[in-house]
Amino acid sequence: MKKVLITGAAGFLGSHLCDRFISERYKVIGMDNFITGDKKNIQHLDSNPNFEFVEHDVTQFIKIEGELDYILHFASPASPIDYLKIPIQTLKVGSLGTHNLLGLAKAKKARILIASTSEVYGDPLVHPQNEDYYGNVNSIGPRGVYDEAKRFQESITMAYHRFHGLETRIVRIFNTYGPRMRLNDGRVIPAFMGQALRGEDLTVFGDGMQTRSFCYVDDQVEGIYRLLLSDYAYPVNIGNPNEIAIKDFAEEIIKLTGTAQKVIYKDLPVDDPMQRQPDITLAKKLLGWEPKTGREEGMKITFEYFKSLSKEELFKSEHKDFKGYINK
Repeated sequence: MKKVLITGAAGFLGSHLCDRFISERYKVIGMDNFITGDKKNIQHLDSNPNFEFVEHDVTQFIKIEGELDYILHFASPASPIDYLKIPIQTLKVGSLGTHNLLGLAKAKKARILIASTSEVYGDPLVHPQNEDYYGNVNSIGPRGVYDEAKRFQESITMAYHRFHGLETRIVRIFNTYGPRMRLNDGRVIPAFMGQALRGEDLTVFGDGMQTRSFCYVDDQVEGIYRLLLSDYAYPVNIGNPNEIAIKDFAEEIIKLTGTAQKVIYKDLPVDDPMQRQPDITLAKKLLGWEPKTGREEGMKITFEYFKSLSKEELFKSEHKDFKGYINK
């Protein structure tokens, strides 16, 4: 059996990747320090003989015994609320963590795929965004800690590829959703669904005309899996190009949930992108991949997941306390 290390394994996307690789008969080593991940996301794998879990912070030296075929680096805060609260940790996991994992890949002669993001495009001046676009990023703005961590991550990965001949893959992930998302992580889908379930008004920032494109998690995982096994070393967009304005999306959620909430408007956060839509021409050509799950179907599945949460989880104002991870 081939062996794969997945960092950020207890996170939303990382846990789904663990499931996929186990289903493909890989030996999976999951790694997480639970700064934003949740043990319950991987509890169902506890008794699986092909799954091993290591609690570890990837910004510290990483030691894995034996051979290793693949590494998927998905350790990182991914929501604005998280990375604004733990900015230094966000920068460290994208820089020191990536450096450690690239070194491990080099030592093990393993292929490594790193999780980049559409945030490398910043507030784009090109629409839709393709992989050749360099982006419009404010490196010193509040969101810069995440954007620049990911841009550095791409740069050091390509340096290892060019200088050491390391087998590298880079996925630029656009907004992804599905079961196991954290309810109160600040992203629009769990925010809207949580507000609807609690009977609160739905909060839209700005005038609501900013756009997003939402990719269901199963489609995202399929794209990542195909990219890992491809022969392409440069960044590839994986996302759903079906674009919608946030204002319209709020109305969709009200209709889906059968609630009667109002939509209220608040000031737009600094450097919040006005448009986000992937150009997936390269993924179609290179991987034969495109999303299969429509937004209506995917949102129904996701809403059923949020409905299944306990009242305690639903009404908890904040899911993460980072005090133990912050050194001032």
